[in-house]
Amino acid sequence: MNEWIAELSDLTAAGESVVVVTIAGIRGSAPREVGAKMIVTAAETLGTIGGGQLEFQCTRVACEMLGDDGSPTLRTFPLGASMGQCCGGVVDVLFEPMAAQLPGWLRDLHALHGQRVPAVLCTHIGGRNEKFVAAADTLCGLTAEAGIVSQARRCLVDGLEAHRDGDWFLEPAVSSDFNIAVFGAGHVGSAVVRTLAALECNVRWIDSRRNIFRTTPANVRAIESKDPVMEVAAMPPASCYLVMTHSHPLDFEICERILQRGDAIYCGLIGSQSKRRRFEKRLLAQGMLQSVLDSLVCPIGIEGISGKKPAEIAVAAAAEVLRAYEFSTRNAGAEYSDNVYSMKR
Repeated sequence: MNEWIAELSDLTAAGESVVVVTIAGIRGSAPREVGAKMIVTAAETLGTIGGGQLEFQCTRVACEMLGDDGSPTLRTFPLGASMGQCCGGVVDVLFEPMAAQLPGWLRDLHALHGQRVPAVLCTHIGGRNEKFVAAADTLCGLTAEAGIVSQARRCLVDGLEAHRDGDWFLEPAVSSDFNIAVFGAGHVGSAVVRTLAALECNVRWIDSRRNIFRTTPANVRAIESKDPVMEVAAMPPASCYLVMTHSHPLDFEICERILQRGDAIYCGLIGSQSKRRRFEKRLLAQGMLQSVLDSLVCPIGIEGISGKKPAEIAVAAAAEVLRAYEFSTRNAGAEYSDNVYSMKR
C-alpha cells in the first residue's frame, strides 16, 4: 500500500528524524514482497517488512541511523538459522535515514499521488544520494542518467512492480484500481468499512442519513447523498459493491442500478435467501435476465463463517470481496459472481 507516502510526509514535515526501511530485493522465499516498507522513528514503527527476526534486526539497524541524513544503505540478510527464520531466502534491505525537513522528492510524490497521477520513485543505491520522481509527462528532480527516466516511465506502461535496475531502485506509486462502493453506514456497514480500509483499495461509503459519518479512514470517501442510487453511476468500471442500507426498498433500487450497469466485479446484498428471492422475483418481472440476476450475491460472506455480529459479517464480506477482486485480476472475463452464487444456492 502507498499510505507510507502520507505518513512519511507528515513526519518529515514536522521535523522528525526517520529511517525508511524497504525490501529492495529477494532471492528465494521471504515474508514480504519487494517494495514493502517500514518507517522507523525514535518512538514507533509504521508498516511492516514481514515481522520476525528480519524486522527486529532491521529496526535495530534503523534506530542506530536515526539523526543521520546520508546516502541510502543497502544491506543483505539471509533468512536462515542464524536469523532464527526458516524462509531460506535472502533479502536485500534499503535503509534511508532522513533528518531534514520534508524533502522535495517526497513533496512532489505526495502531490502526484494525491491527484491519482501514476508515478515512479527512483532511488540511486550505488553510492550517490540521488532521488527523483517520474510521471508520464512530469519529471520532479534531476538525474545525470537520462536512460533511467525512460526506464521509469516504461514501468508505468508495462505495469511493473518495484524492482532494481542496475544501481537504481524503481518503485511505482500507482493508485489502486480496487474500487469498492459500500451503501449503508449502520453497524454492519461501519464494521465492513473498517475492515476494508486495511486493504489497498478505494472505498466510497454512501448513506442518505444526515450526520451519519463520524470518522473515516484515509482511503475512504464518505458521501452523504439524498439519492444514493445516483452514486452507482459515479463508480469506475469493474468496481465492487456492497449494499446494506437501512431500507429494503432502497437496497432494491441500488441493486437494480448496479445490475443494469453490467460491469461489476462483485455485487453483494446483505440479507437472507428469502430477501434474495423477493428481489429476484421483482427484477425478473421487470424484464431483467436471469443470467444478470445470477451475478447478485446474497447472502454475502465466504462459506464457513456464520456469525451474525457486525465484525464477523465484516470479515466474511471483506474476504469475499477481496477474493472476487483477485479472481478478476487473474482471470479477466471469467464469471466469478456466477460461481459464487452457484455455491450458495
